[in-house]
Amino acid sequence: MTIVIVKGVALAEGVKRRMIREAALALARKGLQRASFSEVLEASGAPRGSLYHHFPGGKAEMVLAALDVAGERVIEGLDAATGKTAAEVAAAFFAIWRNVLALTDFGAGCAVAAVTVAAESPAQTDSAAAIFRAWREKLTALLAAGGVDDRAARGLAATLVSAAEGAVVLARAERSFEPFDLVAAELVAAVRRATAAPVERPTRRPARRKPR
Repeated sequence: MTIVIVKGVALAEGVKRRMIREAALALARKGLQRASFSEVLEASGAPRGSLYHHFPGGKAEMVLAALDVAGERVIEGLDAATGKTAAEVAAAFFAIWRNVLALTDFGAGCAVAAVTVAAESPAQTDSAAAIFRAWREKLTALLAAGGVDDRAARGLAATLVSAAEGAVVLARAERSFEPFDLVAAELVAAVRRATAAPVERPTRRPARRKPR
């Protein structure tokens, strides 16, 4: 009896995970307003009526869960770049988004950005802000560890996130990797230059001698 119960719980958790994964994909493909949660249920194999079983808060709760998953996937992708040079970290970050474009034939972008521009509640905006901040902080740490000065790393991290989001939009609109690859190449080169640049330190002026 215990085994059946455990299996039942495992199955329920598996359904919920699939629902969250499909919700994240729907947001990345269609945005917050057009994402159909009946399609999410169908794609995940969840029975109708199970939305409120797994998410008592309904669509709003599912969106927040989907945002968390979308954010964690990027962090996991960046974790794989630990110990690499700063330029390799930048390239790895762009590779995450290029892979999304390739796997969906330019059909999906960033679920977090999609929710940000059409947020229906402060909770959604706050969640998106926290995720973007986590990405920037992770990139800052990796860039600094990869050889970029700490102050420059913060600015470059914000630039990488902003540039990647814009590059994804351009690529989806043109259905081409050309604009994406151009942006990625420029940013990776900028990070490489920042790594090679000497750190400017304030020069100490010689002490003035007091007149005798």
